[in-house]
Amino acid sequence: MTVVQGAAPVRHGDVAGNDTVLLDGTALSIVDVRRIAAGRAAVAISPVGLDRLRDGWRAARRATGHPVYGRTTGVGANCCEAVLGGAAHGMRLLRSHASGIGNLLPERDVRAMLAVRVNQVLRGGAGLQPAIAEAMVAALNAGSYPEVHEHGAVGTGDLGPLAELGLALAGEGRWAGSGLPPNPVAVADGDALALISSNALTIGQAALAADALRALLDATAPVVALTLLAVDGSTEPFAPEVHDARPHVGASQVAAEVLRLLGGAVVPGPRVQDPFGLRCFPQVHGPALEALADVESVLAVELNAASENPLITPATAVRHHGGFHTAQLALALDRLRLAVLCTAQLSAGRLWMLAEPELTGLRPFLASGPAGSSGIMLLEYGVSSALAELRAAAFPATLGHAVLSRGAEEHASFGSQAAKQTQRAAEAYRLVLACELVAAVRAHRLRGTRPSPAQPVRAVHERACQVLNPDTEDRPLSDDVTAAALLIDELSGR
Repeated sequence: MTVVQGAAPVRHGDVAGNDTVLLDGTALSIVDVRRIAAGRAAVAISPVGLDRLRDGWRAARRATGHPVYGRTTGVGANCCEAVLGGAAHGMRLLRSHASGIGNLLPERDVRAMLAVRVNQVLRGGAGLQPAIAEAMVAALNAGSYPEVHEHGAVGTGDLGPLAELGLALAGEGRWAGSGLPPNPVAVADGDALALISSNALTIGQAALAADALRALLDATAPVVALTLLAVDGSTEPFAPEVHDARPHVGASQVAAEVLRLLGGAVVPGPRVQDPFGLRCFPQVHGPALEALADVESVLAVELNAASENPLITPATAVRHHGGFHTAQLALALDRLRLAVLCTAQLSAGRLWMLAEPELTGLRPFLASGPAGSSGIMLLEYGVSSALAELRAAAFPATLGHAVLSRGAEEHASFGSQAAKQTQRAAEAYRLVLACELVAAVRAHRLRGTRPSPAQPVRAVHERACQVLNPDTEDRPLSDDVTAAALLIDELSGR
């Protein structure tokens, strides 16, 4: 199973009785998705949400007398073809659309999809049979999940993955996981499209990626503070007057946090000015925080939205629309990955600084032992490799284009690809930052320095010294990077 940002494996059966996420269609958060996906919280449906779902289901059954997409018609370019409806039509729809390809998705991603989809239908616009939502909750709490392939969506609805879910719920698809799957649910008239008209997988994966990047981006400032102290850097770039003169929100926030970690004093360094990795850190890292805030704002809407097409209201109004299109989310994710790439490049620059004798006063590559020792030399290669992965992941998904279903759907956001690329970007950035942390702690050890008691970053340094191997002789550093990555997770309180 692919594990994003080093999280613990999904576990079940040890969730505290009061550790339950109550889904009602209006208040699901990114943190809730992470806890449910990791098996650290049980799930329940609120009475209010269940009533809203029932009202929508009853309204859908009363919506007669005019064509209703996917219920009395075919889908896609077949929307002009009338159908008899009923369970048989729904099962044909699920079977035809459950045609995902590629590898099976990890349990964590599928659980996130289930949590998001349950919450969405509780908003009341899907017209879905309540028993289907209850079956999804049963699966989450039991530790079972449907087998879902990675490819089958382009940002206009996760049709393939959700159809695979639908077949599993109906008793025809395959289940995985540690628990028993729920009892099969008989698909009723209109249930098929009501279930699959959603981007629940894309939104769930985006939420997991955003959560991972929130932890990483917040943990970057302490790592930078340790690097700055290791090379006797200046705190002038973080001075309040610098950012009052150019008041970008993200840059100002970053500068204030680094200055706080270093005790608050604005002190020049031994050099007239430092390399960009330190001097421009607020200007580069700030946009990443702003981009992440934008993604979080978009997700706050998407996690709690009824975007099914058609939308069915309790007043039995049927509205055909394009609210399933993920342009807003895809564009926000594209911006975020590009911003993370920029700040990761600065981290690589700081790793170079830590290997440079003119900046540290130490031997090249922070080496110790016999002449010619390599020290952290190979960390630069590892970081460059991880950066190459991040660059590939940062390519804007929204540059793609597709005309599908005989021209009936002539645009796609590729939001599903943007979400998966953002997960990969988080994995790569985590490794880059971990390498910088290993090097910064090593530099302090070799110099015999550490932050003063007046500098809050001292606590981070002390914890790093506890978990990182103090041996500075030439040896494999892979385990050190793994330990540093876990420490970065710890710094975020996750």
